[in-house]
Amino acid sequence: MAYDAHEDGRRDFRFLYGRWAVRHRKLTTRGVGADAWEEFDGVSFTQGLMDGLCNVEENHFEGGGQGVAFRSFDVARQLWSIHWVSSADGLVQPPVYGRFEDGVGVFEGDDVDGGRPVKVRFRWDGIAAGAARWSQAFSYDGGKTWEENWVMSFTRTA
Repeated sequence: MAYDAHEDGRRDFRFLYGRWAVRHRKLTTRGVGADAWEEFDGVSFTQGLMDGLCNVEENHFEGGGQGVAFRSFDVARQLWSIHWVSSADGLVQPPVYGRFEDGVGVFEGDDVDGGRPVKVRFRWDGIAAGAARWSQAFSYDGGKTWEENWVMSFTRTA
């Protein structure tokens, strides 16, 4: 296979372009050892920009609410940054950074949850022609232990 000048990672999110049905599973209370989850449906649409250097994922949640992920690729460092905006407050959250290796994307950063500093990890896996899985985990102890608190299971619709 001939080398593509863009095999640097900038096209890693092409699998996500298009429309999806999304099944959400969210921990009802984070950071306290709870094990109660809520489940709901949503829809998502992702569009690539600038030949893959950026993309925007718009989510609509059952019962109301929206969220947008904006991703951009740092060509020199071959590293993605992901920013999240929720319709609950309209604020751009601190980014997570990372890349894909062997078909799995791992992205980490620092944030605050309920006034407590947390490490945040996004993970993309289970990527296939008509499916993908995203999960979010928080660490309240500097990365020693992680609590998964949100899972999105994507099924392609168009």
